[in-house]
Amino acid sequence: MVEKRKHSRIKRFLPLKLSHTECDILTETKDISVSGAYCSVDKPLEVMTRVNIVLLLAVKKSKSKVVKKINCKGVVVRRDYIKDNGKHSYHVGIYFNDMDERDKKTLLSYVNSIHKSSELVESAAK
Repeated sequence: MVEKRKHSRIKRFLPLKLSHTECDILTETKDISVSGAYCSVDKPLEVMTRVNIVLLLAVKKSKSKVVKKINCKGVVVRRDYIKDNGKHSYHVGIYFNDMDERDKKTLLSYVNSIHKSSELVESAAK
């Protein structure tokens, strides 16, 4: 199967806050790339809903880790209904349509570093 995505996507559980006119939703990513994220929500966000996003990343800075807060805007581009553990929720795909260039570089660096370390682990296991 040929990958159609433009940017590498990694499986990571990162804290995420989605805000729109009706509510705020605290969740975490299931996977993420520099262009978007996939996560679970307990509210039925409609496709094409615009959301404000706050994403927290633990990044290395001078031999220690610091939390980097990324604020951006996005649009819900996918919504799947799921029933999990007796509660109703949704998986949503969000496209990041407005992100500061510096934050985009930070997120790209984070995704690439995780992606490369995953490749190293996979090749070492072979």
